[in-house]
Amino acid sequence: MKDKSKTNGPLSGLKVVEFDGLGPTPFAAMQLADMGANVIRIARKTGTQAANQFTDVVIRNRSYIELNLKDEGDIAVAKKIIYHSDILIEGFRPGVMERLGLGPEKMLSKNKKLVYGRMTGWGQKGPLSNTAGHDINYISISGALHAIGTKDTPIAPLNLLGDFAAGSMYLVFGVMCAVLHAKQTGQGQVVDGSIVDGTANLMAMMYSMFNFNQWEDRRDINLLDGGAPFYTTYGTSDNRHISVGAIEDKFYLEFIKKLDLHLDDLPNRADKSNWPRLKDVFQKIIKTKTMREWEKVYFGTDACVAPVLNFEEAFVDPHNKYRGIFPEAFNIIQPKPAPDLSVTPAPKITDKHKIKLTEAELFNQWDIK
Repeated sequence: MKDKSKTNGPLSGLKVVEFDGLGPTPFAAMQLADMGANVIRIARKTGTQAANQFTDVVIRNRSYIELNLKDEGDIAVAKKIIYHSDILIEGFRPGVMERLGLGPEKMLSKNKKLVYGRMTGWGQKGPLSNTAGHDINYISISGALHAIGTKDTPIAPLNLLGDFAAGSMYLVFGVMCAVLHAKQTGQGQVVDGSIVDGTANLMAMMYSMFNFNQWEDRRDINLLDGGAPFYTTYGTSDNRHISVGAIEDKFYLEFIKKLDLHLDDLPNRADKSNWPRLKDVFQKIIKTKTMREWEKVYFGTDACVAPVLNFEEAFVDPHNKYRGIFPEAFNIIQPKPAPDLSVTPAPKITDKHKIKLTEAELFNQWDIK
């Protein structure tokens, strides 16, 4: 029977069951739902779900069903949903799903094509696998946090690097690889999404540079960590900032030209010992104008200079508005699905996430007998 809840988008027709969680798990499910997958979120029976529906952007584009996973009857319902799913996503500690009777071995024995996505910080196995942690801890032991921050202090890059880049996006990539394999062979599998693993993988270029003595193992001294005077931020007269990324020679020449400087009058930027002097020269000049004034100076040039915008400024930035990056949906300004696809674009953001389904309604939509 045709799926009655089939949506538009490149992942239309793909059925995903998401076990409610925090951080990388719902963000991964959002990526799939944004691209048209039919995602059902299994939420806890807490009585607080509806109150959060209108404000949590990360749970958009999918409805939910409330189940008590300590109740045998609700576990039976969860099993039926899993048996009819293409993908399962969960972010519990290792062993939790097994204790609930919903582990991958049992579920794959009933649903051979199931892709079982597991999202943890440390991974399913290892000395730390059963201990608590958060984004900042996972990016610490991968070496990434050590490389980010000021000379004296590592600084957490929000939870973008660990939870969402190394966690969610790698999980999505992994489950879609596994779905392709399942479609071709009929064989499902487990995807062990580890934030530590993903973060280390994201650091591939830095580790390569380190191995070839092109990256020093300390902060604020390297090409891409803010140490270079041509790849950093500078304060402006209104206590705002501009970002500078003039790495290549032609971009660097454009950058200094707009500062009314000449290459012959400056220390050689190829010599790291000159970087502090260059930073001082650039900072003194940049401090004479506001952020918006420098934005006008560099607008349309190839100097690789941009204003450091806050949230509200980003919403109304002309480039962002042209690309529709921050649409308003269900009365909330939020980022659009990304990336853009030319033939199978993502469907419009909906308030479907506020819809609580009953068991009968979900079973009817998914054609579960």
